[in-house]
Amino acid sequence: MPFTDIASVISGLIVGFVLGLIGGGGSVFATPLLVYFVGVSDPHIAIGTGATAVAANALSNLVGHARAGHVRWKCAALFAAAGCFGSIGGSTLGKVFDGQKLLLLFGVLMLAIAVQMGRGKGQSLPDKDVRLTAENAPKMAPLLAFCGLGVGALAGFFGIGGGFLAVPGILAATGMPMIYAIGSSLVSVCVFGAATAGNYALSGLVDWRIAGLLLLGGVIGGVFGGALARNFARDRRLLQRIFAVMIAGVGLYVIYRGALALA
Repeated sequence: MPFTDIASVISGLIVGFVLGLIGGGGSVFATPLLVYFVGVSDPHIAIGTGATAVAANALSNLVGHARAGHVRWKCAALFAAAGCFGSIGGSTLGKVFDGQKLLLLFGVLMLAIAVQMGRGKGQSLPDKDVRLTAENAPKMAPLLAFCGLGVGALAGFFGIGGGFLAVPGILAATGMPMIYAIGSSLVSVCVFGAATAGNYALSGLVDWRIAGLLLLGGVIGGVFGGALARNFARDRRLLQRIFAVMIAGVGLYVIYRGALALA
């Protein structure tokens, strides 16, 4: 088996594991892995291919979280629906943006999210029955729509599923526990990833063979990530720290490589 195929499967394992563990961040790792490990030369093809596989992997992981009762469907649906519009507009802009500059900005965004998550203060376990109802809709629905639209626009521009943005967005809008925000965010990752991948595919910027291998590895990795997430379901602070460290490490590397390419 060619190295490219092996590297693609390994990358899929990592992406799927991250998606299962923290409900997002998979495509944050997918693009750097495709560019710097698999060897995809065009950042736009890496973004389109990664978004395709991440959307499919997110759907696979969503099934497990849904069966465990970790998805608040009304909250997730509103967040994803609003964000879909932003994702289409953002991905259209991202396709015409310089690839290396896009990677550099991508790394900066990763660091910003890592700092935000790492500085989050620990708190007692919120009410696990947080849901979107007729009573709280006047307050919660606009927050979900606003956060979803913003996350979708950024997800489309950077060619990502947006889970690492969706999790804090859903937390901010609803105050639900981390494990339910993770499960609910996977709905958005599916929708944003599919919208972005479709937009890139229309321009021929998807390598379908690599996408399939990423998906193969991602299904396996997602099983292990989801199991680990359930073990940490009651420790929000620990998940935040894991999230922040993983994102920051890759973000620094992306910035370093992006700066070298532009120098």
